[in-house]
Amino acid sequence: MTSLFPGMNPYLENPDLWSEVHHRLITAIADEITSHLSQQYRVAIEKRTYRMNTEDSILIGIPDLAILSTKIDDKKSDLASRQTGIMTLPETRNKSVTVTLPFPLEIKEGYLEIREIATGKVVTIIEILSPTNKLTKEGRKAYLKKREQILGSDTNLVEIDLIRAGEKMPMISKIGETDYRLLIVRSHRLPSAQLFAFSVRETIPDITIPLQPNEEEIELNLQDLLLEISERARFDLTLNYDLDPVPNLLIQDREWLDILLKEKGKRKSEINE
Repeated sequence: MTSLFPGMNPYLENPDLWSEVHHRLITAIADEITSHLSQQYRVAIEKRTYRMNTEDSILIGIPDLAILSTKIDDKKSDLASRQTGIMTLPETRNKSVTVTLPFPLEIKEGYLEIREIATGKVVTIIEILSPTNKLTKEGRKAYLKKREQILGSDTNLVEIDLIRAGEKMPMISKIGETDYRLLIVRSHRLPSAQLFAFSVRETIPDITIPLQPNEEEIELNLQDLLLEISERARFDLTLNYDLDPVPNLLIQDREWLDILLKEKGKRKSEINE
């Protein structure tokens, strides 16, 4: 298997695609870990439910919500009136207009739990962050609450952040701005934790999944897993590399990406401004 990119494929971060990437990667990690676990443990795929409003759901790219609103270009003409709470009504009396109301929606996302079979104890939780966790107010609030509960327990945490959009998860140590982060929290070593911070130009680091103290940790190659699910899903057949990724890269990285894709024969047009 070969990849166009040295590490993370930034095109997979598009909100319209990320939910599928998230789902496939969760399953792939569960299968990979299980193949190395003793019969003492099992990996459970759990789901967390978020409730959010329509605007937040559109922000993180829920495709079904396309029917709830018109295209952005169609909205420009009434933007000023909506901001002031005034809507232009048709001149003819007694005619109705269609309006869109904010209403709560449920978004379900998966995460992994490594459980001790005999006791049911959750030894390690593996989270793959999504735009829900990083871009929406309620989603971030709910995730941070759950994160605090994990950090206050004797459960290990592996936090995988492979999306550039949104605010990074908090930590006391001052870390420079990076594209991606992998955090490994071993409960018996808190408040210290292991952080891998890397850019779109770098290979995704190999990590290990902690179990109970003094037990051998499980090696996990995220780079290979991402490439494997990309090939199985045939993402490469659907991605248009003549366009910039969403969200867009920094200017210097856009130039690097343009050169890389042209060298690979995947882009012929100039960088989109």
